[in-house]
Amino acid sequence: MAAPDYVPTPTDDKPRVYTSPPRRPDPWLADRPAELGAEQPSGPRFGNPGPDLGYALRLARHFEGKLVLARGESHDDAVAGCLAVAMRRSSTFGRAPVIHDLTHAFTLWGFLGEAPPELVEVRRELFAAVANPHHYMERRAIVDAVPDDVIRMTPDQVGEWVRVDPARVVAMARAADAPDHGVVTD
Repeated sequence: MAAPDYVPTPTDDKPRVYTSPPRRPDPWLADRPAELGAEQPSGPRFGNPGPDLGYALRLARHFEGKLVLARGESHDDAVAGCLAVAMRRSSTFGRAPVIHDLTHAFTLWGFLGEAPPELVEVRRELFAAVANPHHYMERRAIVDAVPDDVIRMTPDQVGEWVRVDPARVVAMARAADAPDHGVVTD
């Protein structure tokens, strides 16, 4: 870096020049037990790793007081279930969560407006106690029930889809509530 003109420079200092390292370093290999390498394992209940997923917790504060909950539903349970869906959506696109991921999830499950009564009935059971840290499998069932094509929709498209085809959303919720936690693929 150049020094200002007023800084005296010793005349016996030689200018520094770039020199290459003595040899090329060995290539990095994912050979330790915990390193997964380039290919992430996939399948049911493996989760969806992505960058800075915890930021979704910060974004969830924007929805305090805005969620439409039915009798018997908990704000914490709604947030926990929808956070998991939002984190899957953001990791699907390879980025950290943004507010639109949470809007997408809350809209999908009918927490941002009037939801069909059938969805509220199924949702009440599906989201019951998922905020409890011991209910990871129940949260995963909610996430895994959402098809990939729905995850890739915009929040506006999801809102329209829920409004036009509430029966498919109810079927998706019932599939998540099934004992085998199946996934709706039609």
